[in-house]
Amino acid sequence: MNPNLSIIVLTYNRSDALAAVLYGLTRQVIKPKEVIISDDGSQPEHKLAIKKHLMENKWPFKIKYIWHPNIGFTASRARNQAATLSSEDYLIFLDGDCIPRPDFIAQHLAIRKKNCFINGSRILLSENITNEIILRPNIIEYSSFFWLRQRLTGRTNKWLSTVGRIPIALRHATSTFNWRGIRSCNFALWRSDFNQVNGFDESFVGWGHEDADFVWRLHLAGCQRINGYWATEVLHLWHKEASRDRESANAKRLQERIANPDSGFVAAIGLREATYADCEIVYTNE
Repeated sequence: MNPNLSIIVLTYNRSDALAAVLYGLTRQVIKPKEVIISDDGSQPEHKLAIKKHLMENKWPFKIKYIWHPNIGFTASRARNQAATLSSEDYLIFLDGDCIPRPDFIAQHLAIRKKNCFINGSRILLSENITNEIILRPNIIEYSSFFWLRQRLTGRTNKWLSTVGRIPIALRHATSTFNWRGIRSCNFALWRSDFNQVNGFDESFVGWGHEDADFVWRLHLAGCQRINGYWATEVLHLWHKEASRDRESANAKRLQERIANPDSGFVAAIGLREATYADCEIVYTNE
């Protein structure tokens, strides 16, 4: 039986990478009830390629593909947009270039707790092995020995092991805010907590720090952090770095909020303020 969870996948101009991510989701030991792909303004050729891929395959879950026009890097808006269209109690956020291994969802569910969020982990891949996985996504299911060789030859930055998991009893939640390793590309929480903080703050435009702001506000709202290291790793496909021309402005905004915790935990522009009239549902199998 599929658990009551939604996978929200953010994509932009990487239709080939997204196909590999979707393959990973179809191979899950525990499959989600729904997958919502939120496109932050991909060019027409990628939009059409994604729609074609979705139409030509059968999916073991409900799937919806939404798109909005390109108005810059608006990851917060795209994630909120998808969340408003999701219908389940638990949300897992993925980026469209982060491929989950078959036990990804099972591990997330095993370590989740009420009033906690899970900060997942990622393994960075080289350009060479990224190109191989795009062509043959079943590589993600290869053994720990295969991935050890990739680590030793410098094609990954960490070893992806299917053994040596941290026991659940030793994985504790913490109430301390920590910058280290915050990854919205692999992040899970209860919908009630997401709604409480008004989702991601859409005043963060351009690359950077919208995820740290989100975690800071969850911290102020009383949510504790559980790290998903050695359990929830995803394979992060290589890509050129995005433009960071708005990073300094976003960093300044975040620092001001941290310096003034009395400003509260509710996003300035979030789920309650935003309108998504330009959102197009490109495909759905419902």
